[in-house]
Amino acid sequence: MTEQAQPVFSIEKLYVKDLSLEVPHAPKVYLERETPQVNVQLRTDGNVIEEGIYEVTLTVTATAKLPDDRTLFMVEVAQSGVFQVRNIPENDLEPLMMIGCPNILFPYAREAVSDAVTRAGFQPVILAPVNFELMYQAKKQQAESATAQSAGNGEAQPQ
Repeated sequence: MTEQAQPVFSIEKLYVKDLSLEVPHAPKVYLERETPQVNVQLRTDGNVIEEGIYEVTLTVTATAKLPDDRTLFMVEVAQSGVFQVRNIPENDLEPLMMIGCPNILFPYAREAVSDAVTRAGFQPVILAPVNFELMYQAKKQQAESATAQSAGNGEAQPQ
């Protein structure tokens, strides 16, 4: 009987990798009374630093626009983490990087967005919880569809 190494998952470091805030129409926008429409976009990236050590970055972009399409503010936060991952089956690694790690990073990114918007003189933007598993599944399905379509384009069409 061979002894299998125990799986290891640990957070080595959490940090803000990049933070950008723009208020292109200041100071006039501070006189506006209309409620802005806030659009939030998320992106997750991961890469290997060295054997068993990975960096995952969750980028959150929040843009607030007025009804006349003027941008009130735009904030982008890249919240990153360095994670130690060892003895995890290969097919579990991608879901861990794209679901598990972003779930850890999200509260920090949400706080950084809210803090930046507040410091810019606006009401805080409180990001709603995100289902990273659903996002991962949708992205995976989209990639599978694209692969199937490109494979289908090379086949002979019936006449």
